[in-house]
Amino acid sequence: MDRMLYIGMSGAKETLLAQALNNHNLANVSTTGFRADLSQARSMPVFGPGLPSRAYALSERPGIDFTPGPIQTTGRDLDVAIRGRGFIAVQAPDGSEAYTRAGDLAISPEGLLVTGTGLPVLGEGGPITVPPAQSLSIGSDGTVSIIPLGQAANTQAAVDRIKLVNPPLEELEKGEDGLFRGPGGATYPADAAVTLVSGALEGSNVSPAQALVRMIELSRQFELQVKAMKTAQENDEATARLLRIG
Repeated sequence: MDRMLYIGMSGAKETLLAQALNNHNLANVSTTGFRADLSQARSMPVFGPGLPSRAYALSERPGIDFTPGPIQTTGRDLDVAIRGRGFIAVQAPDGSEAYTRAGDLAISPEGLLVTGTGLPVLGEGGPITVPPAQSLSIGSDGTVSIIPLGQAANTQAAVDRIKLVNPPLEELEKGEDGLFRGPGGATYPADAAVTLVSGALEGSNVSPAQALVRMIELSRQFELQVKAMKTAQENDEATARLLRIG
């Protein structure tokens, strides 16, 4: 009976973890440039004294879904979306270099080009600083250009160029902050082949319908595991009653 109970218990626990991950994906269905986390479960033997006669369920995150999200035109000068593969390099809160697909950019009060979450966007020599200007535009290659105050509309000056990278997807690790990083904090060089779409944003690649169906599947799976635990308890009580009769 203990084997059945242990399997049901560990399965129910890991199903709850899978539900939390699925709910996290569903909660970010409207997050710009979000990449869904994948999950899977497998059985693992319990090692210890004697033979490995027990097994338990283990949920794990095998990777990230890098399927591109839909690109929506906004017409805003500071909105950019990456066409195809690639990432925008930003400065993480700890000062390290990280990568994101979120292109909802803005100018901070200090004149820094930042993401929608306030992270400085990196250029060729560090965080990009934008001087006061009457207009700003971002080219497909990431070049940030401005029309200085008091200048004619046909006068443009290049300020910097957004660092766009295209690292191997299998090397990237996704942190709890939603940013991507190389293994061990490794950084990647700029890739001129990565291009931007100005005046547009890339949406989340989470499918609300699939996430809701997955939620129902996990709920039913959890109910079956709890039922298995209850059955194990009932069988144990029946065995105890038979032993008392004997």
